Formats: sequence, structure tokens, C-alpha cells
Amino acid sequence: MSRDVLPIVPRGPRAPFALLVALTASGTLGMHMIIPALPATAAALGVGAGTIQLAITLYLVGLAIGQLVYGPISDRFGRRPVLLAGLSLYTIAGLVAAVAPNAAALIVARVFQSLGGCSGLVLGRAIVRDAASADRAAGQLALLTLVMSAVPAIAPVIGGYATAWLGWRASFSLLAVFGGVALLLTYRFLPETLGARDGGRSAGAMFYSYVRLLSSRAFCGYAIGGACTTTSFYAFMSASPFIFEHMLHRSPQEVGLYYLVLMGGVGLGGLSANRLAGRLRTRTALRIANSLAITGAAAFALADATGWLNVPSMVGPVALFMVGAGMASPFAITGAVSVNPLAIGAASGLYGFVQMSYGVLCTVVVETWRPGAVFPVATVLLGSALLGQAALSMAARRT
Repeated sequence: MSRDVLPIVPRGPRAPFALLVALTASGTLGMHMIIPALPATAAALGVGAGTIQLAITLYLVGLAIGQLVYGPISDRFGRRPVLLAGLSLYTIAGLVAAVAPNAAALIVARVFQSLGGCSGLVLGRAIVRDAASADRAAGQLALLTLVMSAVPAIAPVIGGYATAWLGWRASFSLLAVFGGVALLLTYRFLPETLGARDGGRSAGAMFYSYVRLLSSRAFCGYAIGGACTTTSFYAFMSASPFIFEHMLHRSPQEVGLYYLVLMGGVGLGGLSANRLAGRLRTRTALRIANSLAITGAAAFALADATGWLNVPSMVGPVALFMVGAGMASPFAITGAVSVNPLAIGAASGLYGFVQMSYGVLCTVVVETWRPGAVFPVATVLLGSALLGQAALSMAARRT
């Protein structure tokens, strides 16, 4: 898609789509499943909200750092063996988190769980691009976003009821079970999708790919814009359980249902992107998507500023923001990983690093500014949507 795009390399074999959904969801599922359990976990372990929120913040740090490693390593050694190693770590760390005796042990286990889970997050995107042209990959990634959005949408509902019925450890146990199943399915059904001409590069060449990508304005625009539009939502995810339960006095089961609505917005956005891919110019589609995100974030900020904050005025605008995020994400990802088809894994990993790093920044802001308050969250969402609009517009002009 970029002016700097290299000749297209031969495509690898296709992987089962359902398995790609599970692999790509593994990293983010580790965050969404435990959201309704955070207040109960803090109470059970005798720590405050700020401490237990580290289980989210440091998880995002692990997702960011791990993706820098998995991308270029998979370009060198292949997608399949790297995925098997990552999913093994994800499963083992999930088991440790489920039996953690204190908050420190839980948080450390969560870091290792994120380092394993991000293998599926980054390599799921790379596998899609391995077997498809840039135009086709945009549609497939949109469909992947659409289907995958159902997983983290349902996860908080399951986590909320599991916490209410079985206690806070149930959510962490379910993540370990998911990791084990994904590991077995990957071993059994995932082919190696990296083409013969893609591998074999030296370690220096692998990491030099990052230098070339960072020198591309198109890549930087897609990566920064995609991060601002999508992972800024993690600021809301980190603070919203305490807002729903402590300020609006809702139960963990209800909180899980609210997240179902919000993630439904991602699915609607992904469906829209799937239908628009190839029909609208990328710049036009991104402009529409960001306009929706800006409108939703502005409405959320207005509800807080006017004192009209309640469940509908909180869930409705944020759901509109998520429609825009779900619509923009496939175009941003496709643009980023198409800058250099010989470094798809590195591009996917670096894109994910930028995404998760921005998510960490957003969660740190809301956790240190005014923990549990609405105003910092609304400010982060609106500011991010505006910055994302500018970055993605710059990237589209370079394509």
C-alpha cells in the first residue's frame, strides 16, 4: 500500500480461521476476562484499587514488549514454533495466577501471562497477511476483528458470573484452560504459513527491519493512529469497573453485560470495515471511523461535565466510540503490515508494541490523575480520538 512497498513475496498456506480468532484473542482475552473480578480481587487480597489495577497496566506492558520480540523472531524461525512456545508460557503463567497467594505473586504471574499471550496477538495478524494480498488482507482482518470482538465481549460476562458464583480466582482459572486448549489446537491444526523466501535472515537484519519501519511516515501514521483509536479504550477498561460498581452501584454481573454492549460496538465497526474494504478509499473509510470515535468520546465527556452521568449516558457514547475503533482498526493494521511485505512479522510486532505502549500510557494517566474518576477517562478518549484522526489522515496521504 505504501510507496515503499517491496515486491510481494509468495503466499503461505492458509490457517483455519477459527483458530486464528482464538490465537489473536488470547492476548486481549487475558485482560477482558478479569475486569469484573478486579474489585473482588482487591478485597480478597487486601489491597487498594490502584494496586490491583497493576494487573491490567503491567499486563499491557508485557503485551507491548513481547510483541517486539515475537515479530522478528517469527520472521526468522517461523510462525508455528514461536506460537507454541508463547502459548505454553501463557498457560503456565495462567495457572500460577489462579493460585496466587498474594497480590505481588498475582501481578508477576500476569506479566509472564502477557508475555506468552502476545504471541497469538501479533502472529495471528501476521498469519493473515502471510496468505493474502494487501487488499484481501484488509477484508480478512476486518472479518477477524468482527468475529474476535465477540470473544472479549462475552469474556467479561463470563468473568462477572464466575466471580459472583465461584469467587475471583475463577476468572484466572478459565484463562489457563483457554490457553491449554489453544496450545493443543495450534499443535494439531496450524500449518507453517511463513513462505520459504521469507525466513533465514540474520538477527541483525531482523531488528534492522524496525529501523526501516520507523523511518516510514506511512507506518508511523498507521501505528500511532491505530493505537490512539483503539487502545486508548484500555483507560476506560481500567477505571470503569470501579465507576460502575462504586459510583453507579452496579453488580459484577451487570458490569459484564455492559462490556458485552461495548464490544458489540467493535463488532459492528469490524462488520462495517469488512463491507467497505475495496469499496471506499482508505482515507475516506478512516475519516468516517474517526468521526464516530470523536463523536462518542465528546458525548461521554459532555455527560460527565453536565452531571448527567448514568449507565445509558456512559455506555451509549463509549459504544459509539468503539464502533469507530472497530472500523478503523483493520485499515490501520493492514496499512502498517503492508509497508514492507518482507517484514510482516516485524511490522505486526512493532504495530502491536505501539498500540500496547499507548494503552499503558492511557491507563497510567487515569490511575495517577484521579483514580476511579470519570473526567480523566473522558479526556483521554477524546484527546486520543482527535490525535488518531490526524495520524491516520497523514498515513492515508502517504499511501
